[in-house]
Amino acid sequence: MPITLELDDEQSQRLERVARELQVDANELARAAINDLVSRPADDFERAVTYVLEKNRELYRRLA
Repeated sequence: MPITLELDDEQSQRLERVARELQVDANELARAAINDLVSRPADDFERAVTYVLEKNRELYRRLA
């Protein structure tokens, strides 16, 4: 299932920098990070999702 993510400039630069340091493709690094997140036990995942949703609540409201 293809998913498109939009990163702001700072996030994109950090992703590219870490990918270069690890000598991997930025897309592969992002895929591995997402895989790590969704592979965690359910309670860790729920905490992460709750954190992200709360942190970005205002942004999501504006986009709706």
